[in-house]
Amino acid sequence: MKQNLIRFIKIYQKVLSPFLGNNCRYYPSCSEYSIQAIEKYGVLKGIFKSIWRILRCNPFSKGGIDYP
Repeated sequence: MKQNLIRFIKIYQKVLSPFLGNNCRYYPSCSEYSIQAIEKYGVLKGIFKSIWRILRCNPFSKGGIDYP
């Protein structure tokens, strides 16, 4: 399950992300953060951390460096 989820995110990075533009306010990008969080914390906690990160990535956020 973990590897399938990471593959899905990598497909998103290669196929959709180039068309959406570079909009992430954080480094690493939200999709890269998600991969790192899933690898570090496992699927369940990694998904929750990814969702929280995506919710924080908005025009009102200062952004910056944020590793999982």
